[in-house]
Amino acid sequence: MSDPVTYRRAKPGTQPPYDAPAYGSTRLRHPKQPLIRVPHTLTETSAPRFDAARYKPHADMSGVNGKSALGERIIVAGRVTDEDNRPQRGLMIELWQANASGRYHHPRDQHDAPLDPNFEGRARVFTDDDGQYSFVTVKPGAYPWRNHHNAWRPVHIHFGVHGAGFAQRMITQMYFPGDPLLELDPVFHATPDKAARDRLVSKFDLAVTRPEWALGYRFDIVLRGRDATPFENA
Repeated sequence: MSDPVTYRRAKPGTQPPYDAPAYGSTRLRHPKQPLIRVPHTLTETSAPRFDAARYKPHADMSGVNGKSALGERIIVAGRVTDEDNRPQRGLMIELWQANASGRYHHPRDQHDAPLDPNFEGRARVFTDDDGQYSFVTVKPGAYPWRNHHNAWRPVHIHFGVHGAGFAQRMITQMYFPGDPLLELDPVFHATPDKAARDRLVSKFDLAVTRPEWALGYRFDIVLRGRDATPFENA
């Protein structure tokens, strides 16, 4: 029998709790009883196989059928690693976001901001052998939500990182530098540790920028360990 795999666990306060009092909806959906550890079966740890041959990549959200979406075109790139900076190859990353006016392409979003017929707000990319990924989109807009009086979500993009099976899905959000709404956002502040929160904020990167076409932002993701990216638990 091989030795069990060990890894460095996240420091206390660097991951959001199941129940964050200022983030209202966590009160409704967080577990009310102690968690029970359920052993994973082979299906949960090894299936389905998320590969580019079966799940077609779609790395450009900046238009539909050759027609450009409204808003500021941007490029987002980054690298996915483990706690020892080892690249995580072949991971599927699903992405979704609001349009430049702050509205999702979804029937449940009834914000009165305009919809954009040339923006669907979803994409799928895979990491390469060095753990790198990139995609093109338009910078999303802020939008109101009913968490508290006059609440607005900062500009953000949702990331869903898939491993080898259903039990290996991790969800996080990428924010943008200099957004004044970050200091007011209970979702962002659900992670108590400031250094960990800062890992959710992308960095402007001139090397990612494409001259005369789009600004570039870098968002690296660490899956576990003391420098892990904060991931949503609820």
